Amino acid sequence: MERFDNMPETALEWHRAGKRAVLATVVQTWGSAPRRVGSQLVIGGGGEIEGSVSGGCVEGAVIVEALEALDEGDARLLEFGVSDGDAFAVGLACGGTIRVLVEPVGAVLPEPMLADLVAARAARRPVAYVVNTETGARQLTGEGHADRFRMDRSGFEEDGQTFVAIHNPPLRLIVVGAVHIAQGLVPMARAVGYDPVIVDPRETFGSETRFPGETILNDWPDEAIAKVGLDARTALVLLTHDPKLDDPAIEAALRSDVFYIGALGSTRTHAKRVDRLTEAGFSEAEIARIHGPVGLDIGAAGPAEIAVSILAEMTRVLRKGG
Repeated sequence: MERFDNMPETALEWHRAGKRAVLATVVQTWGSAPRRVGSQLVIGGGGEIEGSVSGGCVEGAVIVEALEALDEGDARLLEFGVSDGDAFAVGLACGGTIRVLVEPVGAVLPEPMLADLVAARAARRPVAYVVNTETGARQLTGEGHADRFRMDRSGFEEDGQTFVAIHNPPLRLIVVGAVHIAQGLVPMARAVGYDPVIVDPRETFGSETRFPGETILNDWPDEAIAKVGLDARTALVLLTHDPKLDDPAIEAALRSDVFYIGALGSTRTHAKRVDRLTEAGFSEAEIARIHGPVGLDIGAAGPAEIAVSILAEMTRVLRKGG
């Protein structure tokens, strides 16, 4: 999936092209603010803009401040109140307040640090950009901030001056088995921010007709997974009931740090799966990572409701762990 929030990449490109660039980031909100914390706007030296910090409510004022900061080479922490009328214009019921951090690239935000951030994002490596708004100290780190990474939650620390911007890779869902449940699960997952990949060597199942516009790999699961790769922002769901298809994918996932592994099948089917994996040398703790039978027990009936239960369980594990 291509990032839709490519503001760091845009800022780096503009800076290197000689346009000059400023990154404006929403660092705090109160009330019904138009954009979430971490949202960004890039302002070029000629007034060009990409992105948004308010959906249009305060962009004009931010641009003015950003251009002044660019000329003066300083960072600025701005605060704006969004009136009820302005909020209504961008689809909100009432107004709110937002704080925006303005950082000229080069003068305040070092180009090498921004380049490292862009490289981490390209490599699907989670990274936090940490800035002290009082001292101006800045760093990139992949350590700590576990709760913020899990929740995708940027924000100020308790000291009120250390802002942590979380840059997580886009979520990805690999579905092995292009069955009816997958036809319900894939569009639901895409709607909540996942980039789905459907894997099924059976071209009759894994076809454009059944999954229009989706990424389909008609490979054996172990080959497909080797192409796609597995990481901590990936969920794997196995829906085939066929050990020849499911087991190679499960074994690859158990050797990785995917955050979720779910496998369709009855309790009896899962017990047999556990036996096979034990014989293959996996420990009890490793096998316990598998959610089988897959999905929350909500009494789901039919493929669409089973898909709901799977997505709900994926969400619980992603946000709460375990």
